Amino acid sequence: QVHLVESGGGLVPAGGSLTLSCAASGRTFNKYTMGWFRQVPGKEREFVAAITWTTYYEDSVKGRFTISRDNAKNTVYLQMNSLRPEDTAVYYCAAVARPLLSDYVRGRPAYDYWGQGLQVTVSS
Repeated sequence: QVHLVESGGGLVPAGGSLTLSCAASGRTFNKYTMGWFRQVPGKEREFVAAITWTTYYEDSVKGRFTISRDNAKNTVYLQMNSLRPEDTAVYYCAAVARPLLSDYVRGRPAYDYWGQGLQVTVSS
């Protein structure tokens, strides 16, 4: 069982920045695939970014968001810059305790563990 604890959500003006953190339990964190997803009311949870030994991004966040990990701290980060009102959502950290192939990192079913969710609100 992997427990995920997220932090860092909040309210930010358009154009601003925010960093989300997700701390994971487990002894083999360096082998986990870690992802960030987001969801707005009435819509499905969508992929934002993921990291194995490489990184993956949804097209609308490329160049604005950066996913990174600190294996010594069992933590993954999502640095969000140039935020837009359409980035407003509940952001979820996700994990699976193995490296995923690139064909699978964007799919919700590939992830076994989920955080509680963080509200990110970008004001216009």
